[in-house]
Amino acid sequence: MPALRTISVSTLQRDPRVAYLLVNLATLLWSSNVALGRLLRDQIGPVTLTAARFTLGSLLFAVLLQRASPRGHAERSPFTRRELLILGGMGLSGVFTFPILLYFSLRYTTATNVALINGTGPLLTLLLAAAFLGERVNLALSLGGLISLTGVALLISGGTATGQISILGFNRGDGLALLAVALWGVYSILGRLATRRHSSLRVSAISAWMALPLLLVAAILEWRVNPPQLTPQVLLSAVYIGIFPTVIAFLSWNEGVRRVGPNQAMAFYNTLPVFGAMLGYFFLGETLSAQTLLGGLLVIGGGLLAALYGSRPRNERSERD
Repeated sequence: MPALRTISVSTLQRDPRVAYLLVNLATLLWSSNVALGRLLRDQIGPVTLTAARFTLGSLLFAVLLQRASPRGHAERSPFTRRELLILGGMGLSGVFTFPILLYFSLRYTTATNVALINGTGPLLTLLLAAAFLGERVNLALSLGGLISLTGVALLISGGTATGQISILGFNRGDGLALLAVALWGVYSILGRLATRRHSSLRVSAISAWMALPLLLVAAILEWRVNPPQLTPQVLLSAVYIGIFPTVIAFLSWNEGVRRVGPNQAMAFYNTLPVFGAMLGYFFLGETLSAQTLLGGLLVIGGGLLAALYGSRPRNERSERD
């Protein structure tokens, strides 16, 4: 029995389908964060909400890391100076700047524009991975990203993408959302580098801890001009966001990136608007049109094409200072 169990765990660790399950779990939880963020936008500021979720998330990371540390030497291995810089970059890009910019963008543009711009995430990450990690971009990976992006455009436009985009235009909110998505691509690239020698749990925890002081200072400043309404709905939602979209989703995402690389992980990032549409249908009473269903199929199909037939990253050598 112990031998069978070891084989099963080892098989799961090598199975790429586990990575695809993890990144989809992350996007599902992040879509629930978006839904809650829309409900709370008049009750709590974006910086305060971000600081609250990562304060709780940082405490949970500390507990999980303490429980995991005795398991092996990898959890106790020191970080090099280069790795600390990478973790600091992850904290600035994915923990501090990305969520704040995304929340602020919704003040100046529509959710439709933000959802469309989020669909550029996989393509931006492809370019970043090719430029900084030397990962090859083959035809299947490029075609999958384009199909998935087409699905996002159809999903959020109701089948009339060109006309709707021209009416909505491009304002500073669109620019903020585009910058936020680009920063998430940076976070994914840096996460790939950081998890070469260290676990996803340790990388997620320390990058969050590094960003937390900045978040707390920014939240104090926001609190002075926009104090939150501390209702039971706000408090319970903040607890949920701090546990699931923050800790569980970040761990799932970083582990998925570690297993298959940022290119193939980001191929599934476009499932976020699909999950968002499902949550809207079941919990907010929104309708699912034929265009929405077709767009969802294109998003998932493009992600699968890129993930299953895209090129693998080059063999990596251990990096030391």
